[in-house]
Amino acid sequence: MNKPSFLSILAASLIIASCGKNDKSAQAGGAPQIKEYKTVTLQPESATLNSDFPASIQGQQNIEIRPRVEGYIDKIFVDEGAVVKAGQPLFKISAPEYEQQVRTATASIKSAQAEVSSAKLAVNKVKPLVEKGIISKYDLESAQYTYESAMASLAQANAALVNAKVNLGYTTVTSPVNGVVGSIPFRLGSLVSSNTAEPLTTVSSIGNVYAYFAMNEKVLLNFTKDAGGSLNQKIKSMPEVSLVLSDGSTYDQKGKIETVNGLINTETGTVNFRARFPNPKGVIRSGSSTTVQIPNFVKDAIIIPQSATFELQDKMFAVVVGKDKKTRNANITVLDNSAGNYYVVTSGLKPGDEIVLEGVASLKEGTEIKPQNQSLETVYADLK
Repeated sequence: MNKPSFLSILAASLIIASCGKNDKSAQAGGAPQIKEYKTVTLQPESATLNSDFPASIQGQQNIEIRPRVEGYIDKIFVDEGAVVKAGQPLFKISAPEYEQQVRTATASIKSAQAEVSSAKLAVNKVKPLVEKGIISKYDLESAQYTYESAMASLAQANAALVNAKVNLGYTTVTSPVNGVVGSIPFRLGSLVSSNTAEPLTTVSSIGNVYAYFAMNEKVLLNFTKDAGGSLNQKIKSMPEVSLVLSDGSTYDQKGKIETVNGLINTETGTVNFRARFPNPKGVIRSGSSTTVQIPNFVKDAIIIPQSATFELQDKMFAVVVGKDKKTRNANITVLDNSAGNYYVVTSGLKPGDEIVLEGVASLKEGTEIKPQNQSLETVYADLK
């Protein structure tokens, strides 16, 4: 058997090396991997979308409590934040002069009553003498005038007592309404009067509370475009609204938008609204920061998740997948009152379009992808 020559071995080595290079070149120059993206095929949807508006809460009445008499605060019956009833005592003002006025008026009544009794006796004594002609009618008239004067003095004394008791009653300051006590800047021994600049406290009536919020003019038009009549009639036709508290929970009472400011703020382009909410348990306090949630029912609309959009140069886009599996950026417009996790599309998309659901901001136009079409039930699971 002949041994292979040196030239044949060298040729075989060159062939093997060449094949190894070709394999590496094939790997390096192969087709890039096509990424998978979640997509959905759009169909008309009907749903109720909630639009959120930051709101501040005020009591139905915020009443400043001021003293009507001058004196020193003797007692404070309530603490800040206490829930009080109408007529419940809040403060006691020490004013001894009013107690003295009551005693003086009481004594004046007794004196006036004695004068009335004496004048009446005089009339009774003079009257038979006049009838017998012993004395003139002038004496009887004089006695009657004296009696009437005594009666007037008694009425005046009674009025003085009533007035004194009213003033004495002012030394006990009571709550005019059911509500919640605000801050109390004064302490025991503080001198107060009706001329004191700062009120003793403020009582907020919270049987009903008002939520004040602002709405963009365009959003307002979207809410009221289907309602006829004047603006106030359109507001009355708006649905009941919800209140989201600061802890994220939804208040268990529904509210109603009652008033709208007729003037549009030229600086902000917004309109101010007031919604009333019942507050029977006093859960909501004046000054709270909340969110008013307004439902908006849309029928047979193109609704897409907000995650399926991106913004570029003040324009909004969605990514549409073509039949060739390549992407195309579609410029879309949406309702200004779109809320939550969805947008209501008014132009730029149509039923049957397949759009990318996630990662659209980094997806270049014309990129070939591998669509993973999701069911409508999955994509719109939390859409009511």
